[in-house]
Amino acid sequence: MTESPGGSANVPSRDRRRFPGISSRSYEHPADRSALVALRKLSGFDTVFKTLSGLLPERSLRLLFLSDSVRVGEQQFAHLNDMLRDACYILDLEKVPPMYVNQDPQPNAMCIGLDEPIIVVTTGLVELLDEEEMRAVIGHEVGHALSGHAVYRTILLFLTNLAMKVAWIPLGNVAIMAIVTALREWFRKSELSADRAGLLVGQDLQASMRGLMKLAGGNHLHEMNVDAFLKQADEYEAGGDLRDSVLKILNLLPRSHPFTTVRAAELKKWAESRDYQRIMDGHYPRRDEDKDTSVSDSFRDSAAHYADSVRNSKDPLMGLVRDIAGGAGDLGGKLRDTVFRGGGRHDGQGGSNGSGGDDRPAS
Repeated sequence: MTESPGGSANVPSRDRRRFPGISSRSYEHPADRSALVALRKLSGFDTVFKTLSGLLPERSLRLLFLSDSVRVGEQQFAHLNDMLRDACYILDLEKVPPMYVNQDPQPNAMCIGLDEPIIVVTTGLVELLDEEEMRAVIGHEVGHALSGHAVYRTILLFLTNLAMKVAWIPLGNVAIMAIVTALREWFRKSELSADRAGLLVGQDLQASMRGLMKLAGGNHLHEMNVDAFLKQADEYEAGGDLRDSVLKILNLLPRSHPFTTVRAAELKKWAESRDYQRIMDGHYPRRDEDKDTSVSDSFRDSAAHYADSVRNSKDPLMGLVRDIAGGAGDLGGKLRDTVFRGGGRHDGQGGSNGSGGDDRPAS
């Protein structure tokens, strides 16, 4: 603890680099911005958004946490309070959002709210992470608040619950699930942005990596290794054939968060980038410049990111996309050979000509 200029001793340590006036644009993942733009263009989204903004019981939500959770402050979970205030100081978020600890063995944290954000962390998370790992998580949630993600996260929670309640009505949740699916796609991308904010706050890549490993494998650090964990992400992306690519998509669709190994790999790549180093050197977009930013520039950045992702991806499906974009000849043959690796040539009656056919069961 250090004293503030006014003499108060109740100020967290300031030994980390601070980013006065930093804009969320500096750390937002290009896919986060483009997914949010696509979400807003979804048919019916504006109507649903405006309607729910007036109907969601935000006051009830705040009263619920006030009455049935522990509010973080100087007298309760003081160490979390210090981290929260420090995170807001580092990212220059003027108003410190209320934070609550909720009894739940499942490790989780969220930033919700329509008018003003609320941060909630579970006891499972508090008990799982050490101080520096927790600092990165709180920075992650403050990043959500600075980016304005809380509004959409709140609507996602509400619509997910609503979809479950009307699932018995024929076609009753089709429209709702379309918006929920689009919201989930955006939210998965927003998590990559918030991971970056967590690193800017914690300024300790190893702590961020450890936290993600613990979310995947529990409190068994002595049994885990960061390099081996990151290799899993590489194996996940590169492994399998087109069928596995489709299964990856199907596995991801119901999730609100990206897979943990993928998050770790994405964060490490950003931490080693020139963009991250420029921010740490004090060169970053300022909030007072946000009004002058060009939407078309954001689109170009997002398009460039996706083009680069397709170009460098090891996923078989992305390889097929590259072939299509490059006008590859015999696309049908490439598709067949990719799906049936080394399979024998099929005759016109569907039989296999030779013993080299792929006889693995369909996934």
